[in-house]
Amino acid sequence: MGLSRISLENFRNHASTTLGETAHFNLLVGENGAGKTNLLEALSLLGPGRGLRRSNLADLARRPAPGDAPLPFAIGASLNEAGTVSARIGTYTEAGQPGRRLVRVNSAPASAASLAEWLALSWLTPAMDGLFTDSAGARRRFMDRMALAIAPDHARRVNALEAALRERGRLLEHGGDPRWLDAVEAQAADHGAAVAATRAELVARLADELSALPPEPFARPALAYRSGGPTDEAGLRAEFARNRPRDRAAGRALTGPQRDELEVVMASTRQPAASCSTGEQKAMLIAITLAHGILAASGRPSVLLLDEVAAHLDPVRRTELFRRLREGRAQVWMTGTELAPFDAIREEAAIWRVSGGSVERL
Repeated sequence: MGLSRISLENFRNHASTTLGETAHFNLLVGENGAGKTNLLEALSLLGPGRGLRRSNLADLARRPAPGDAPLPFAIGASLNEAGTVSARIGTYTEAGQPGRRLVRVNSAPASAASLAEWLALSWLTPAMDGLFTDSAGARRRFMDRMALAIAPDHARRVNALEAALRERGRLLEHGGDPRWLDAVEAQAADHGAAVAATRAELVARLADELSALPPEPFARPALAYRSGGPTDEAGLRAEFARNRPRDRAAGRALTGPQRDELEVVMASTRQPAASCSTGEQKAMLIAITLAHGILAASGRPSVLLLDEVAAHLDPVRRTELFRRLREGRAQVWMTGTELAPFDAIREEAAIWRVSGGSVERL
């Protein structure tokens, strides 16, 4: 279960790229700057959100020359389930509207949020190595992306919560009609309770998966969901109403799911992840990603994107990584500057050499 017949047009440094005959393991090999991560980013945009780099749409489009206007880009792929194509999904922009992302499923217009109903995506990139020392907001986004594996509607709920809180903030600032404020807070409480419930369920299920994994060679993390306020609709609505003066003075809501936190500690020592070594943090991040891959690969095609992971692992951890990935149901895409780190899976992988925005099947 995964992707096949992948096509890119005018995306980053790829003018026209096609990848066919995919496998469980798919390797993208080439020098730094060749366009390997760009391919992973394109695949990550086959789900809701802004992709693994969180880039603006205009930055994704290829420009024929510096200073030229961005060209409309397109990304498409077939979903393969048990050897049969179940759907064709794609995302693209149009000329004159470089900031508007469009989506099609089986040639019909669709929303970006609906992509989560068709495909489960997970990824791990070098930029995520600082997740545990980053802001709470970065960890909330991490939770929300993973939550799509168990609740495809989660992205819509998060967006609706954020919109309701922005509207509440405007009403508080300008002294809006109290009845309208009541209605907006009711919407925020409704969406907020759903968001909190999904985050809590996600962390609980990830914790169960992680508890079943061996503590070595990847350091095993223990996860906890820390809510930023009441998690039920009635409690949130009452809290929003009670804290109107405080939130008006602060210019934002100080209680609610927008203050949630993902707490991560090393299971063996109970040391906070932020205080662990960079190697331990990387190992825990890999463990979380693998556990999430297990959750994601149920009921629909699942894809795991791993950017420059194998080269930074010792042989023991690399062997264990390949073993777990082989046993999983998710299709795996990995990048590297050379093939040597992938010797153990070379015979079972689809391999492409990436160079200057073009690909060659090896």
